[in-house]
Amino acid sequence: MDTAMLISTVTRLIADKKWAALKLELSQLEAIDIADCLFALWDDEEIGDDTLALIFRVLPKELASEVFSELDNDMQQVLVQAFSDSELREIMSELYLDDAVDIIEEMPANAVKRLLQAVDSDTRKTINHLLNYPENSAGSIMTTEYVSLRPDMTVAQSFERIRKTGVDKETVYTCYVLDGSRRLVGIVTVKDLLLADYEQTVSEIMEDHVISANTLTDREEVAHTLSRYAFLALPIVDGENRLVGIVTVDDAIDVL
Repeated sequence: MDTAMLISTVTRLIADKKWAALKLELSQLEAIDIADCLFALWDDEEIGDDTLALIFRVLPKELASEVFSELDNDMQQVLVQAFSDSELREIMSELYLDDAVDIIEEMPANAVKRLLQAVDSDTRKTINHLLNYPENSAGSIMTTEYVSLRPDMTVAQSFERIRKTGVDKETVYTCYVLDGSRRLVGIVTVKDLLLADYEQTVSEIMEDHVISANTLTDREEVAHTLSRYAFLALPIVDGENRLVGIVTVDDAIDVL
């Protein structure tokens, strides 16, 4: 469905108050397309702030968070003010950390306070840590949501860990191998694991030549590295080669 037709359909369903039909219509679309539609309607004053919030309430929780992250800052601010505390917690709980940081960076102080109150203490601590990196650095766009493995893990143990922790990670295709001090010693892909024997250890199949970047590396340099090597993600390390996060290809596209 093209944008004009989508806008026409959404406008009609809102006017007729057919919220179930609207939910069904929007649930079949990509988040970016919904965001573009809502922006066009809101910017042209076809829908007001209250209706915008109401539309979000009919979206499935995960989709609502994805759409929220795609909206412009003005619309996000409107929604932060319109959402109840529980609704805001639901939105924030579904956001990846790097998206949450990007949103918070652009918010006024009163909105930032509400957003930080909507997350648990560990997440709040991580967000505040990421906010302290220089604006144009790799640290400012990385996420701490990655899958880590130990060199001595077997393939079977690795799959068990991926299944247990991977649901909340931004990517599970590439796993990062860390020693006891969390230094990055290798990477292994899910493909590598699938093709190996279950009894083999990660150290036997991992790639130990790892291209990475420092937390203070310019983010444009990180984006070009991802593009040059066609990586899905680039590990970000500190001065002692300890893994602190990853930058994914979608973040690199935003930078470029």
